[in-house]
Amino acid sequence: MEETSKQPKNNQYDENIIAALAYIIFFLPLILTPKSKLGRYHATQGFNLFLYFLVVNIFLSIIPIVGWILLPFALLFGIVLLVMGFSNAYKGLKKPLPVIGSYKIVQF
Repeated sequence: MEETSKQPKNNQYDENIIAALAYIIFFLPLILTPKSKLGRYHATQGFNLFLYFLVVNIFLSIIPIVGWILLPFALLFGIVLLVMGFSNAYKGLKKPLPVIGSYKIVQF
């Protein structure tokens, strides 16, 4: 009996997984799947998230007391963004991240 399912091919899952990994190592999709539009999109979003973590850590660490109190909340917000981006990429969606997703600092 022949099975006819409407699920994506195996390499589509691989492309989604690699795009999702862009939120951990933003340049990974550019190396592994350079022609993938989904991978490029999420590499850009992952780079924005990387810059968010970098800027938040530097500036809030410098500011005494108030910055130190705000830092855990800013990092928690970054983790929420990371999970949202990872989930969108795994599903194959091109949705920008809230707050930081609309900036096009670098477009890969």
